[in-house]
Order: sequence, then structure tokens, then C-alpha cells
Amino acid sequence: MSSPEILVVSWSMERLILDFLAYLELERGLARNTLEAYRSDLLQFGEFLDRRGLSVMEVQHGDLAAFLSELALRDGERQPVAAATLARKVACLRSFYRHLRREGAIEHDPTAELRGPQKTQRLPRVLTRGEVTRLLCEPKGTEPRALRDRALLELMYACGLRASEAVGLELADIDVEEGVLRARGKGSKERLVPIGRQALGALDSYLRRGRPALVGLRVESRLFVNSRGSGLTRQGLYKIVQGHAHGAGLEEKMSPHTLRHTFATHLLAGGCDLRSLQEMLGHADLATTQVYTHLSAERLKDAYFNAHPRASRDGSRPLRSKDGHAHSDDGHARSGTGSETDIS
Repeated sequence: MSSPEILVVSWSMERLILDFLAYLELERGLARNTLEAYRSDLLQFGEFLDRRGLSVMEVQHGDLAAFLSELALRDGERQPVAAATLARKVACLRSFYRHLRREGAIEHDPTAELRGPQKTQRLPRVLTRGEVTRLLCEPKGTEPRALRDRALLELMYACGLRASEAVGLELADIDVEEGVLRARGKGSKERLVPIGRQALGALDSYLRRGRPALVGLRVESRLFVNSRGSGLTRQGLYKIVQGHAHGAGLEEKMSPHTLRHTFATHLLAGGCDLRSLQEMLGHADLATTQVYTHLSAERLKDAYFNAHPRASRDGSRPLRSKDGHAHSDDGHARSGTGSETDIS
């Protein structure tokens, strides 16, 4: 495995980056992961400028285009960056230079006409209700880790939690009596989300019999802990989810974020309104939530073609097989979208 690339930039550039990141953190409240990504992007940009003998204050549109082209058309040892990564770097540069202009450091914004690659919106992958049941039944027994895993999976599906939100939960964030939890989303924004009956039951078992055995005499505020009694990490959560997905035969169909997509899709299919779903997911923009309406429409069509005796174009009535796919009387499966998107 290759060691991470160490980028060295001029002191003036480093000072500008630190000032920009402080603005993003303190005034805009961006998440730590976003700040780290932007820092990496700007260090890479600074290294590019140093190689070309350019000043960050004198950059023109053509210089920015050359930087992005270099990333998109890399050869030799380095692979071209993905379109989504390139789009993030464009967003970073535009935000950076807007900040410099607001601060009076530059008069002209060279990113004004800068455009990133077009992102194709693909629908997120979701689980059927049957697949969710298989996954949630996978942690078996009353051993502390099994109780923890069951509570974790139930809560992620019941509340549509991101992986970072699930591992960040503290005991004080859970109100079992009221049946709600407080989740801290992107930019440290807080929201209250109801907890369903099944998830509350699994949580109660974990809090009474699982967590005390794992924590022991330690003082630990995190709700979910590892085998040593300290707070669960994102990597630890990923291993737990993927392990049980493998046991349920779903390892090729899901990641931890799939439970969040599935939560949203199942709520909309059950009649939840879009605004309420937006609040529960913690989306700042309703347009981000609206992608799930496309999934619900697909589910609606699927239910229609499966149930209506005269819906099939060839006159045969589609049947539902044990694998959850619709089949016509001749046994051929109807294909779905099979695609996913990077929404959060």
C-alpha cells in the first residue's frame, strides 16, 4: 500500500488555507470531514501553483482549468480523479476565492465562470422490507455484542441515521420515555427523530444487558461501544454492518448508508410527507430529499404491475417470487434500476 502523498505549499498559501478553514468551521459550521477534504484540495492546488510559479492572488480562469485538466487526465502512476471528486474540488475552489473576494484580498473572482463535470444522478440502492427483516434478524442470541449489533441496526433503520451520527450518539441523546433521539448531522446541526417500537425494544435490551457488560467500570458517554468499552468508530460500525449483511446474503447490495436510503424510501411509500421526511433526514435542501420520490414511484409501479390482472403488456400477470423480484408468468424477471446515487 502506497504511503500518502505529502504536499508542501508556501507559507502565504498555508496561511490563507488556515484562515479559510477557520471561516468554514466557525461561521458556516461545516463538518470535520468536509474541512479535511477542502484542506487536501487546497494543498493540492497550492502545490500545482508552486510548480508553475504562480501566485494564488494572480490566478486566472485558464490556470484553474489547467489544474482541473491535470487531475482529470492524469497518466503514468496517478489515476484520473473521479467526476464526483473533481466536482468537489471545483466547489472548494469557488468557495475559497469567494472568501478571498469578501475579505478584500482580490478584486476579481477567477472561478466565476468555472464549471465542474456534470454529475449524473443515479437512484440510491434500497432494501425491500423482506431484506430488512433478514438483516435485522441476523444478530442472534443474548451475548452483549449481539444485543449491541441488533440495537445499532434497528436504530439506523428506524431513524435514518448516517454512520457518523450513529457512532456519535451519546446516552444523553436518547429519550426512551418519549421515544425520540437527538442526532447531530452535517455541520453539527441537531434534529429530533422518533424511535419506533422495535428499535426501542432492542435499545432497551442493549442498555440493560449489553452495554453494561461491554463498558464495565469505564466512564463512557457514547451510546454504542466496542468490545473494550470505548466509543465505536465509523470503521467499527462498517465492519458490524457488513458482517451481518454478509450473513443475510446482502453484502453486494448494501453499505451502512443503504439503511438511511431504505428508511426514507419506506417512509414515503407508507405515506409520509416530503417536508417531514426532510426534517427527519436533516436535509438542508428539499431537493436532496426529492430523489426518494423517484424511488417511491418505482415501488408504486412495481406494486401496480404485480397486483393488477391486466397491467402486463403481454397479458400475463407478474408474480412475486421469494427473492422479492417481479416475474411474469413465463418466469422472466422484470429489471429494476439497479443504480444508486451519492446523496446523504
